[in-house]
Amino acid sequence: MTIIMEGGEAFFAQGNNTGCLLVHGFTGAPNEMRELGEHLARADFTVLGIRLHGHGTRIGDLVRSREQDWIAGVEDGFRLLEGCCDHIFVLGISMGGVLALHAGAHLPAAGIIAMSTPHHTPNPFVPPLRPFLPLLSCVWRYAGKGSDLQDEEARKTHVDYHAHPVRAVAEFEDLVRQMRAALPALKVPVLLIQSRADEIVPAEHALQIQAALGSADNSIVWLENSGHMVTRDIEQDTVFKAAETFIMRIVKDIS
Repeated sequence: MTIIMEGGEAFFAQGNNTGCLLVHGFTGAPNEMRELGEHLARADFTVLGIRLHGHGTRIGDLVRSREQDWIAGVEDGFRLLEGCCDHIFVLGISMGGVLALHAGAHLPAAGIIAMSTPHHTPNPFVPPLRPFLPLLSCVWRYAGKGSDLQDEEARKTHVDYHAHPVRAVAEFEDLVRQMRAALPALKVPVLLIQSRADEIVPAEHALQIQAALGSADNSIVWLENSGHMVTRDIEQDTVFKAAETFIMRIVKDIS
């Protein structure tokens, strides 16, 4: 019996001794990072795209996921890459960006790329409701969600769940709080990529993250026309090139 959704599979490509750990977003799947991974693999980097716990299978699995599971999944991928790479970069989108920034403060990463990453939970009702969400989830299991992908073909082939499990939203809120607390301790180079047209995470979140970073080597690449899923939208080539250029610069500096 097939458990993992098509497009939900983790992926790996062996390259040189610079590793790229790719982390997808909340309710998403590795598919949303695969094209970026293929671009980086063509640049001869070693690439690992992980599948986070509870993702890429069935939505009920995400109900049972906890923030510690997602953090552990990133660390597990990082340790795997340590076996074949001297320098490791963590790249994430949305919640994957949250996890990447958190990893940058707790793991010996060479650099972090966080795309479309929230500084806080975009829905203003979630933080005050956090203590009650586990109980509420017994009767209100799923919340609706939408997509702002501008690329129609990407919208058709996007792999994710149709809704947000309310119980998992509580864990997402806890994870974002952990990331926010870790930002001042993050000292490695950071690249933020954000679209001004993102309807899920407002553009000012990137500025708030940047202001809290402990790293003096930080910058933002602004996109103008993409939706939230910048790795699959109409300006993806700009995203891919920015990521490659950032990694190559840091590797050159530390080599």
